[in-house]
Amino acid sequence: MCNTVSQIKFGTDGWRAIIADTYTLENVKILSQAVADYLGSGKKVAVGYDTRFMSANFAQAAAVVFQSNGIDVILSDQPTPTPALSFVVKSRKLDLGIMITASHNPAEYNGYKIKNSAGGGASSELTKEVEGLLGKSEVKDTVLAQEIKKVDITKDYIKFIRNYIDLKKIKNKKFKVLVDSMYGSGDSFIAQVLKGTKIKVEFMRNTINPSFGGGRPEPVEENLEELKARVKKEKFDLGIALDGDADRIAAVAPGGVFIHPQKILGLLALHLNQDRGWSGGLVKTICGSTMMDNIAKFLKIKLYETPVGFKYISNLMETEDIVAGGEEAGGMGVKNYIPERDGSMAGLLLIEMMVYRNKDMLKILNETEKKFGKYYYVRQDFHLEKRVEPKKENLPKELLGKKVVDIKDYDGIKLICEDDSWLMFRGSGTEPIMRTYAEGRTLTHAKQLLTLAEKIILKEGV
Repeated sequence: MCNTVSQIKFGTDGWRAIIADTYTLENVKILSQAVADYLGSGKKVAVGYDTRFMSANFAQAAAVVFQSNGIDVILSDQPTPTPALSFVVKSRKLDLGIMITASHNPAEYNGYKIKNSAGGGASSELTKEVEGLLGKSEVKDTVLAQEIKKVDITKDYIKFIRNYIDLKKIKNKKFKVLVDSMYGSGDSFIAQVLKGTKIKVEFMRNTINPSFGGGRPEPVEENLEELKARVKKEKFDLGIALDGDADRIAAVAPGGVFIHPQKILGLLALHLNQDRGWSGGLVKTICGSTMMDNIAKFLKIKLYETPVGFKYISNLMETEDIVAGGEEAGGMGVKNYIPERDGSMAGLLLIEMMVYRNKDMLKILNETEKKFGKYYYVRQDFHLEKRVEPKKENLPKELLGKKVVDIKDYDGIKLICEDDSWLMFRGSGTEPIMRTYAEGRTLTHAKQLLTLAEKIILKEGV
C-alpha cells in the first residue's frame, strides 16, 4: 500500500500516469477512497470520462467506491468533454466532479481530474488534503456496478451553450467551419449547438480511436497539418481543434494560418468586451503574450497574471469579475459560465465574433495584430539528466543585445527586455525537464531567443 500511495501525485491539472503501469484500477480505487474520505458520506459527486482506453471502466470503478461510501453518484453514460462534467457539477449543485482523462497526453496515459463545487479546477490545498488521505482507510467497493446511476450529462450542457451563444444573430450566416476533434470526447457537440443555423460545420477525427491515430490529442501546430491543409484547400472560414477532453482549443484562419491560443484569448476578450459589451478583467499566465497587456490597456480593463496552470485562473474567476482568462496551452474560460476551460465554447465564440463583425477569421486576426502588435510566441522543452530549478544569478543581463529591464520569478524566471521581447525558464515540477518560452516581434527573433536559452542551459546549468 505504501508504495502504491507514493505513485499517486497530483500535478498542475490532476494525476496522470501510464495505463497498466501505475494507472491501474486498484490505484484509481485507492484515490477515489481518499476523495470519499475527504468528502464524507451524504455528499454528491458526478463522474465523467473521455475516449481513452478503459476510461469507462476506470470511471465506473471510481463511482462504485463513492457509492459504497454513502456518496450519491451521477455517472456519465458516454464519453464527455471535461467542461460538460464541470457544468453538471455547478448546475446541479454537487460537491465535486471527477473526470477520468489524461487530456492531451499520449494514448498510453490516463488521468484523474477533480473539479470543485463551482465546476473549477481543484485547488492545491484540496489535492494535497486528498493526497494526505491516500491509504488511510481500506477501499470500500461493495456496491454493484449496475446500481450506479448513469446519466446523459451532455443534454443540459448543450442546452446552456445554445442559450449562451447568440443563435438568433448567427442563424442566417453561412460561414463554413471545420472542427478537428482529434479523436477526443469533443466529438460533434459544436454541431449540436449550431443546429438550426446556416453555419456549415464539418468534422474530422471525430470517431473514437483510443490510440489517437498514433499521435497525441494536443492542439499544437505540428499536430494540425491536415486541419491547416483542409482549411486552405477547401476554403473554410475557420478551423477549430480540440484536445482529448475538449477543454482546450487552437484555431486556423483561412489560408491555413495557425492562430496560437495566446491570440485566441485576445480575440475572445475583444469580442466579449466590444461586441457584447461585457465588463471584467483579463487573465493571462506568467508565460502569456504581451499582446494581452496591450489589449487590456486599450480596453481599459484590469489585467491579472497568474502562475502556470488553469486552476489559478479558475480561482480568480470565482472571486473576481473576469471577462476572459486563458493559458498558453489553449485553455480558455469566459464570463457568466463555469470558472473553467471549454474549447467548444471558445470555438463557438470565435464563430460568433465572425458573425458580429461580418468578417472571416483571417481579416479579424490581421486587424487585431495591426492594432495591438504582431507577436511570435515559441516554446521548447529540454530533457535533462536531473531536475533543476532556474537560478537568477546564472542568467544574463541582456538578451541578443537588448537590455533585461524586468525579471519575474514567482513561477520560473521570466526575463523581459526593453523591446518587449522576453525569455522564460520554468522547470517541470514532476520531470527532469526545463521548459523554455520566448516571444519576439519576429519569428526569427523568437527562435533566436530559444537558441540562446539552450546555450544558457548547456553552459550555465540554470
